[in-house]
Amino acid sequence: MTSMTRQYSAAASRARDAVDKTADLWTQSTQTVTGRLSGLPRVDLVPAVERYFNLVQRTVDINRQLAVRWAEAAGTLSGVAREKAGSAGDVVRDKTETAANAARKQAKQAEQAAREQAARAEQAEKELARRSRQAERKQAEKAEQAAHEQAAKAERAENELARQARQAEREHAKQAHKRARVRYEGLTKAELSDLLAQRKLPKTGNINELIERLVEADSK
Repeated sequence: MTSMTRQYSAAASRARDAVDKTADLWTQSTQTVTGRLSGLPRVDLVPAVERYFNLVQRTVDINRQLAVRWAEAAGTLSGVAREKAGSAGDVVRDKTETAANAARKQAKQAEQAAREQAARAEQAEKELARRSRQAERKQAEKAEQAAHEQAAKAERAENELARQARQAEREHAKQAHKRARVRYEGLTKAELSDLLAQRKLPKTGNINELIERLVEADSK
């Protein structure tokens, strides 16, 4: 009986060590993942959590099988040996439950941290998009304002060129009119009247009016 107790205690100790190592491994993995969350927009911990609890469940099943076998063997135990064996079983169950609770707590904390980090990343992404749109609007407004100013400058320049062109045209017409008058200036009123009569134009008016009438006729 003492040998069976020792065997069960050794098996329970190995199971407890396996659970402890699994919990430590889960804690380290969770810390590693949490430490890397700063560079990730979204983290899905559900598969890792499920794999961990599947492992815990298998460990619990193994302990259950060992406990059943021990209980079957314990039927032949009595007194101090049964009490020691029962205490060993309680220790295994307590350790298993403690490890599972700690793992659940770590998993919930990691999941919560992942969700918070994902929410912050999403908020940062929205803020960046908002600022980008705002910058684009400002650039568009500046470009539109610059286009309006450029169009206004072009319009003013075009109007100035048109004004200068009209002024040059008037000056050219004025010079041409003066040149046209030269051929008639110095003529007498009678001579101007004869020229008008040849063109069947009115002969009334002073010399200046007669010259203007002849120049106008020449321009037609």
